[in-house]
Amino acid sequence: MAQKLVKQAIFGGVIILLFILLVAIIQLQDFFLRNILWIFLGLIVLFLVWKYDYLLQLKDFERAVIFRLGKVHRVGGPGWAILLPPIETYYAVDVRTQTIDVKPQNVVTKDQVEVRVDAVIYLKVRKDNESVIKSIVEVQDYRQASQLYVVALIRDAIGTMNLSELISNVEQLNAKMEKGLSNIAHSWGVTIESAKITTMDIPAVVLSAMHDQKAAVQKKLARIEAAEAQKIEIDAVKAAAEQLNEKALAYYYVKALEKVGEGKSTKFIFPMELSRLAEAIGGRIAGKEK
Repeated sequence: MAQKLVKQAIFGGVIILLFILLVAIIQLQDFFLRNILWIFLGLIVLFLVWKYDYLLQLKDFERAVIFRLGKVHRVGGPGWAILLPPIETYYAVDVRTQTIDVKPQNVVTKDQVEVRVDAVIYLKVRKDNESVIKSIVEVQDYRQASQLYVVALIRDAIGTMNLSELISNVEQLNAKMEKGLSNIAHSWGVTIESAKITTMDIPAVVLSAMHDQKAAVQKKLARIEAAEAQKIEIDAVKAAAEQLNEKALAYYYVKALEKVGEGKSTKFIFPMELSRLAEAIGGRIAGKEK
């Protein structure tokens, strides 16, 4: 805005001078007829001032690569920079950190699952004059070139992974993407601050199937653990039973019968071992009476 006002002020001043010159011409016709060439040159200068930008006001985050007759001549800014139109032209460069939102990509994994991937890039042009010049001379559009590189890398990398590998290796993919982009952007005078995948949309049907599979695995593990616990319990009971003699077994049978007797049942089923034990005990008692 300030640059435009300065230019308008200068242009207005030139108009006033020309008006004064016109008045002088009317009064001093003979003098101006003898200097018609200089007057013509003055009109040409006025046209150039009106037609071209000859004064640039560049902010602290702006630079201008100035070309003279098609060759790089200098870098202007920050502050004021003077051009010599039409032999000089310029390209403005922003040295602030820029954010590039990569367009979402539909990519097919190795196991034929289509996922939608979105990525973002943070980059900036380095402030030294050589880097500013490279950002214009070495690449047509470093923003578009960075975006195309990321898209190509995402498609190539995801195409070699299964869905499960992709989910578990997102950080490795981000690191690979950032490193590869940094390598090629260095020659453009650009620094890559970050490049990463922000979102990854997986079809709902695939997600549901993955959840079911995970639940089935958890149920299987739970059953295995329960079976192992039961086996341990049975082995412990078996080991304890091997240490019992006939008297101890008879004692536990009697205790078991007491528990049965506490119930409301009218029918009782005696184990075969208990019947044999009772016969043995009865036999011994009868022998003693004789």
